Amino acid sequence: MGHHLPEHGHAAGGGTPDWLPPALMLLVVSGVYLLLVRRARHRNPVLGWSRWRTGCFLGGILLLGVALLPPVAPFAHEDFRGHMVQHLIIGMYAPLALVLAAPVTLLLRTLPASRGRRLTAVLHSPPARVIAHPAIALALSTGGLAVLYFTPLYNAITADPAAHWLLHAHFLLSGCLFAHVIAGPDPAPARPGVRARLVYLGVAIAAHAVISQLMYGGFWADIHAPIDQVQGGAEIMYYGGDLAELLLAAASVATWRPERRGAVGRSAVGRSAVGRSGGRGVVPVRNVSGGS
Repeated sequence: MGHHLPEHGHAAGGGTPDWLPPALMLLVVSGVYLLLVRRARHRNPVLGWSRWRTGCFLGGILLLGVALLPPVAPFAHEDFRGHMVQHLIIGMYAPLALVLAAPVTLLLRTLPASRGRRLTAVLHSPPARVIAHPAIALALSTGGLAVLYFTPLYNAITADPAAHWLLHAHFLLSGCLFAHVIAGPDPAPARPGVRARLVYLGVAIAAHAVISQLMYGGFWADIHAPIDQVQGGAEIMYYGGDLAELLLAAASVATWRPERRGAVGRSAVGRSAVGRSGGRGVVPVRNVSGGS
């Protein structure tokens, strides 16, 4: 553990700063979301779109900017503690904010009906159900950490700039998937109840604690960095991960909407009426939540 992380170049080919592409990408993604918000409000001025969700999305983009741009990005290339700060922001804090912005619901509100049905079919397809299972999301987001830090994979990835960007993408996508499964307001097929989700979250908390403690003690960790950096990174992972997971637990409880008995009864009466009338004159109404 006696070597510094390889330092990446500060400029891409042709003298372009290496922070410029991610900055432009984040600006484009923000612009697309704001354009969809404007379209949703134009198509249904009464329903509109929640400013809270818009703020969540822009906050998530801001967090990604903090992680991917100076001064955090150069610090992450030079110091393992910086890498861990970057990892927590990209893989835990930014995903929670982005997921709470309900981007799928926003997209469903702005798509034409035919495309919306196709997107809904994809979201309810067997592959999507498998990927969105809490166990799969947990394995990708938390289980991958053991593979990353307890094998030579981390050192190989940080030595290759392209592979390092793929690692960022994995952190972000797996973090968004786990946050969506645990606390996402967007529609999800066969999402378990809040108690089951909190159990999976508890497993993630325990796994983070074990990985960080093993890393701090130097057990099986394969990280080419000074010992003080590795121990500092382990502490950041331990305490920063706990805070992120507490926020995720709070979001899970806050976004839980128990089904009311009265609504169930009305639904049963409606189905009975449809059966008696043969379905004539009954127009099903499909409500996509997320605007408040």
